[in-house]
Amino acid sequence: MADYDRRGGGGYNPKKRRYRDDDDGDRRGGPRRRFDAPPHVRVRKQLLAIAENPMRPWHEEVQSIANLFTDNWDDELLRTNFVDLVLQLAVEQPMKTPFLAAVVLVANTNKPQIVDMLLAKLTSTLETKISEGDWRDVKLYLKLAGCLQSCLEGDGVFPVLEELFSRAVDLQTASSEDTIGTELVKIILLTLPYVMVTGPTQWQQKAADLMEKTEIIAGEAHPLQALIEPYHPEAGDQSPVASQSFISLLQTQLQNEANNGWALTCLPRPWELPVEEVEQQERIANAEKHALPPVAIPQTVISGPRPLFPEIYFSVYANQDVESTPPLTNIAASLIRDALLDTINVLNFNRNVTARFLIELDCYFAPRTFAARATPFDKIREIEPPKSSWKPEDVAVDAVFSQLFSLPNPEHKLVYYHSVLTEACKLAPAAIAPSLGRAIRFLYRNSHRMDLELSNRFMDWFSHHLSNFGFTWKWTEWVDNVYLSNLHPDKAFIMGAIDKEIRLSFAQRIKNTLPEPYQSLIGPEKEKDVPDFKFADDKTPFAAEGKEIAALLRRKAPEEEIEPVIERIHSLALDNNLDPLVASTDVFVTSVLHVGSKSLSHVLAAIERTKERLTDAGATSEAARTQIISSVMEYWSAHPGVAIAIIEKLLNYSILTPQAVINWAITTYAGATRGEALAKGFVYEMVFNTVVKVTSRLRQVLQKATLPESMIDDETIEAEINGMRSLFRAIEDALVAWASGSKDEMIEASDSLGEGDGNSETEKLVKRWGERWLRVFKRRAAIEEAYIVEARKERERKAAAAAAAAEAAPAQQAEDNMVVDSGDVAAEATA
Repeated sequence: MADYDRRGGGGYNPKKRRYRDDDDGDRRGGPRRRFDAPPHVRVRKQLLAIAENPMRPWHEEVQSIANLFTDNWDDELLRTNFVDLVLQLAVEQPMKTPFLAAVVLVANTNKPQIVDMLLAKLTSTLETKISEGDWRDVKLYLKLAGCLQSCLEGDGVFPVLEELFSRAVDLQTASSEDTIGTELVKIILLTLPYVMVTGPTQWQQKAADLMEKTEIIAGEAHPLQALIEPYHPEAGDQSPVASQSFISLLQTQLQNEANNGWALTCLPRPWELPVEEVEQQERIANAEKHALPPVAIPQTVISGPRPLFPEIYFSVYANQDVESTPPLTNIAASLIRDALLDTINVLNFNRNVTARFLIELDCYFAPRTFAARATPFDKIREIEPPKSSWKPEDVAVDAVFSQLFSLPNPEHKLVYYHSVLTEACKLAPAAIAPSLGRAIRFLYRNSHRMDLELSNRFMDWFSHHLSNFGFTWKWTEWVDNVYLSNLHPDKAFIMGAIDKEIRLSFAQRIKNTLPEPYQSLIGPEKEKDVPDFKFADDKTPFAAEGKEIAALLRRKAPEEEIEPVIERIHSLALDNNLDPLVASTDVFVTSVLHVGSKSLSHVLAAIERTKERLTDAGATSEAARTQIISSVMEYWSAHPGVAIAIIEKLLNYSILTPQAVINWAITTYAGATRGEALAKGFVYEMVFNTVVKVTSRLRQVLQKATLPESMIDDETIEAEINGMRSLFRAIEDALVAWASGSKDEMIEASDSLGEGDGNSETEKLVKRWGERWLRVFKRRAAIEEAYIVEARKERERKAAAAAAAAEAAPAQQAEDNMVVDSGDVAAEATA
């Protein structure tokens, strides 16, 4: 600290003067000099914040930015930055697109050149995105072009939409399972409202003709749609809401809107000025028209970097007695949802900004589209038409949940959507928390009807969300379900959620947050930091050998000292008619786990030191591999999350095989518990993670195979594909037996209870769990098969392109040589 003070960095230094005496009057007497930022900085700042202030009228903000821009037109940096920023904002903050278009339309009255510059850059970028298959960016650029329709010559963007539709027809004709064509039709339908909002009477016939064509594709259910339905009710039950394809719903909504004269009441019209600005409004209407440069669309379009699948419109606020979100009959339901999803998925790099956009949703749509922010749900009931009862918080939360429960996979990692909801709740707790509460209750009521994968996603999010807010929840609402069978879906959810909470904290803390009836769900073994070492009890078989191996492992003894103990176990096992390898494997693995029980890093270090012996044991027999898993799961039975992490590490080390994990979970463990294991969340998690590991590896191989310098041969690819298919077949064979009730353990259980007809409540629940599991993994298998087909097409396309380039290279080289030779001749003639 003394050195710090001597350098003048801390404390008070009387020798150091802040100002010179003769400057004191000059410095302190006059006003501070103002610094005016250059025009391009001011325009950028205002464009980035456009429409964010609800207290400032849109028309004032739009005209201010346009006038600042046109007044400084001679600044080349300003012109270039303006075009780039408008295009960037249209993609990164898509809810602001109509306001950006309004600035361009006002600027067009003074400097029409800017529109030509913008359209040239927009169409060239659009062509690039189409060729790359970046369909979301294509949609967002067309949305901007649609908002500029009133200043375009001729039919504006309609020729581009017509051309996209022709590609969609070609793709659908070639294959009914094509998803690119469906995506193109969705882009067309989502662009139409933004075109029509600029001039509903002028383009009605063009829109009607186009929608008549899109009906052919939008009206047909996609073959993959049945696999991605969010609800899977059992026979005799119904889904809480009728499931609808997003594209089919959009087509119907647009037809209804056309019948109503394209009112589009939810969309903002910032280019429409107040009555007192009639002169400026006429200037906008009569401004110069511009030709949209032609957009070249290749004959063959690709799916791009994002996998394309049919979309289902999912809502957690369906069937409420009060409409707190737009009804499905209103086009606002699709337009607002689409803008929100684009915002959420594009801004994945900043969850805080995303959450702020969600909370300020009402700033970017027409006035009176939503009720006031943070209006209590009870007050919503009192709102009388024509006032809106749509809660902006419900609409925003609904959009995030639609991604969180998107099948087969959302665009980003699930934890991103968790974090967006958490940040939104922190920014506006009074507004967001009640909306989340109603969503949680809806999901819990229908968790038994939901697809099993989505039910487990709900469990993960619920426990993660509670961990960010002190693990507080009104558990008393579900207290009656604590007394249900462990096979009941509601009880299974509660047990799984509590287990996840303990993973994120510790048992005693979670126990203190739960009402008394829940206390029995957290046993005393969960409160122990380190599990009991079963070989510490002398009554346990091989107790002496277990303690001896643990001591040897603790002092890192060489393999030569451990081997005699293993041989002794083999001898004792044979004397007791036991499998010697299974017995020694159990003792050795349990000892390794006990030595490394202090933390995950400790157990990984212990496994690393003993990897050779563990690998040899796993490679010897299926029984030994099964015993390795049993030993891990038994030792960490109170904390299955730790056990699953260790199993995944053993898979990475190739000590275990995916097939062994599947067999243990669905056959061995599920059989030992007579099917009750299928209701345990950690068992599903183990199997699901193993399948994801296998499919991810296959995808990596297929992606590397498409690279020009790939060394992966067809034999390697086929081996990976066959391995994945074999795994899915094993899963399906095992689950079919559980779902049909033909599993031996189920038949034995029915016979022992005298209920051989298979209609006992327990057997019905086990069958139901088997059906739910089976649906999940059938879908995963179908998705991977579709990916394999697309990957092979991509590989063939790249191979054909490379071959064409190789054939063209000699001709291009000859042409270049001719140019060089002619240049030399000309040079000689000149000399």
